[in-house]
Amino acid sequence: MAQVLEFKLPDLGEGLTGAEIVRWLVEVGEVVAVDQPVVEVETAKAMVDVPCPYEGVVTARFGEEGAEVPVGAPLITVAVGGPADDDGRPAGEQSSATDGSRTDGSRTDGSRAEDSRAQGPRSEGSGNVLVGYGTSEAPARRRRVRPGQPGQPVPSAPATPTEPATPTVNGRAAAGQAAAARQVRTAGAVDGPVPVISPLVRRLARQNGLDLREMAGSGPEGLILRADVEYALRAAGTQAGKGRTPTTEPHPRVPQTQTQTQTQAQAQAPPQAHAPIVGAPAAPETIRIPLKGIRGVMADKLSRSRTEIPDATCWVDADATELMRARDAMRRFAEERPRSPAAGGAKISVLALLARICTAALARFPELNSSVDMAAREVVRHPAVHLGFAAQTERGLVVPVVRDAHTRNAESLTAEFARLTEAARTGTLTPADLTGGTFTLNNYGVFGVDGSTPIINHPEAAMLGVGRIVPRPWVHEGELAVRQVVQLSLTFDHRVCDGGVAGGFLRYVADCVEQPAVLLRTL
Repeated sequence: MAQVLEFKLPDLGEGLTGAEIVRWLVEVGEVVAVDQPVVEVETAKAMVDVPCPYEGVVTARFGEEGAEVPVGAPLITVAVGGPADDDGRPAGEQSSATDGSRTDGSRTDGSRAEDSRAQGPRSEGSGNVLVGYGTSEAPARRRRVRPGQPGQPVPSAPATPTEPATPTVNGRAAAGQAAAARQVRTAGAVDGPVPVISPLVRRLARQNGLDLREMAGSGPEGLILRADVEYALRAAGTQAGKGRTPTTEPHPRVPQTQTQTQTQAQAQAPPQAHAPIVGAPAAPETIRIPLKGIRGVMADKLSRSRTEIPDATCWVDADATELMRARDAMRRFAEERPRSPAAGGAKISVLALLARICTAALARFPELNSSVDMAAREVVRHPAVHLGFAAQTERGLVVPVVRDAHTRNAESLTAEFARLTEAARTGTLTPADLTGGTFTLNNYGVFGVDGSTPIINHPEAAMLGVGRIVPRPWVHEGELAVRQVVQLSLTFDHRVCDGGVAGGFLRYVADCVEQPAVLLRTL
């Protein structure tokens, strides 16, 4: 009698308590082998193919694709074993009167016992190497009698009263006898599970509308191979033009006496490319883009930053209404009184005003204008502020540097930002324009986003991020009003300072954004 065993989700290791079912690799009624992957799951660490420790027929699956399954919950049930004959042995395993070998080439219990006594005790196990699952021993396999070995009979295909051996000529069966054998095998295949091991064979048949239960396999005991399905597809395509019913005759080039070992090797071999089906859409090609030039440099720099710098991020919302009013007031004054010495030149940019606030904040919190020398195990504080700003170009992300930003006013900062931005767009930045920064200002609000946790520009120690400035509800002077609100974020190297310094810096920047007159105290 077949025994139904339940396979539960194993412990996948590293403290994981569950997984999500991504894709089932087997269907109900499919024959599975020991250690064959049956389901693909996704954990918090990676994607994992979970193998089954049992060999048999899948009788049930638990959980749909996308469902969360805890460790220890059942995944599938497998019917192990099969009906027994009159002697108590599984069907098709008749003993030999001479050497104790079965007709399928495996050894009987007596011969296996002798082998066991000769080889010593062996522990059973699936041989699975998944963490926390299975055993570490390799699976105990039955000995096979290979054809041509001296002193041993050549194994033959299982004989049945209704299916005599079919004579062949150059590997091809006679037409009448092959048809009779096909009818017998087809009639017997309808009641039991489909004799298919490889999921690839099932998928190929399903994609082309073939019913595997109506096919006869050329493998041992009627096992349907990939060659059988491909041959049936070719036969169906040929006879469809002649108006005849497609045949399910086994592939003529596959010998009927193929051994079980060869079948398992074929099932476990990686899938091979086959001729595309006529009319099927071509699969899109994978595109590989080399990391070179600016993209390659930035990739190396950002990877190094993520690897070496233990960064942290804090953020705050600020009312930028007064800052925007101050900028508009400077613009109106220049338009109304262009001859005034205080009118200035070009329009002041918001980025220049934020840069001026940054330099004032770094004067109060110099810890953030520094870098870390791990070789000397020292924090290096820089006396000058060389302010970098992120600029997105067609060639990739670049960070030009404004030299001695702490000595510049808003007009000078606006002019320098404009010059470096134009040079970045035209690709004329020099190496000196892209190196030597001590602090970075990242205005990602130009992309229409509010917040971010940027990667620090190595070897700097901090980066100030500025989101978009948009109208939002805000409590102003005790009343709800619509104000211009911006989100500010500071990502900093936790080796150079603690959260108190980072919070103080960010709070000072927010206060200056909300009340620009605060800067008058430090002019």
